[in-house]
Amino acid sequence: MSEEGAAGVMAVALAAFVVALTLVVADIGSVLAAKAAASGAADAAALAAAPATFSGSAGAGAPRREASRYALLNGTRLVECSCELDSSWAARVVSVVVEVDVDTMLFGDHTLRVSGRAEFVPVLLPRGAGGNVSSPPSSSR
Repeated sequence: MSEEGAAGVMAVALAAFVVALTLVVADIGSVLAAKAAASGAADAAALAAAPATFSGSAGAGAPRREASRYALLNGTRLVECSCELDSSWAARVVSVVVEVDVDTMLFGDHTLRVSGRAEFVPVLLPRGAGGNVSSPPSSSR
């Protein structure tokens, strides 16, 4: 093989390596972007469900319905929701897990699961904002 032929083979090999590297980087970028978006969706779902745990007027499934609605609005699916109704004035933490499908060029389809949490402190609500729940206990000093 002549030097010109070897240089041509080397150029083709280098071009193939650059294309492969570009595809790998693009796939990694897709996964990272999907994970960031799913993280925002999980946080939004948790934030939506948290206040719904306080007011019992919407029924027992209201917090989960709100979390599911916000997960769907943000392109994910709700998988888990730790969001039970609690009419007490105690602070509570709502935890959710959402999932999203990611299609990559080289590595196929993947499902990412991301969790989100939100704390809700009913005692910080403005007076009368608790719906049909009684007012918070007054502090004695």
